[in-house]
Amino acid sequence: MTEMVNTQEITVSLKAAKEIKRIMQEINVPSTYGLRVGVKGGGCSGLTYTLGFDENPKESDTVIISNDIKLFVDGKSLFYLTGTELDFSDGLNGRGFVFNNPNAKRTCGCGESFGV
Repeated sequence: MTEMVNTQEITVSLKAAKEIKRIMQEINVPSTYGLRVGVKGGGCSGLTYTLGFDENPKESDTVIISNDIKLFVDGKSLFYLTGTELDFSDGLNGRGFVFNNPNAKRTCGCGESFGV
């Protein structure tokens, strides 16, 4: 496991960090847990983003801390997510987490899948 602090590999916006902490409190996730961020095959553009809470990182994970949020990212996902900012939108177009991924060459209309 590799631990990185305040790295530019993946960042969490202040707005997203606030929402993640609110969700953790709402569903009683201990503050020691991390947010697992990843990608998997699927979606209309080829890859889709995944989010979930995890107690501990896996041996092969990179741990990134951004705005007091601990992220667990596997190596394959990190390849696709380097430079990405995880943000949160609560505007007129909907409410949810947004991946601002500079590696995505194409995205779907819903913003939940991408291709490289």
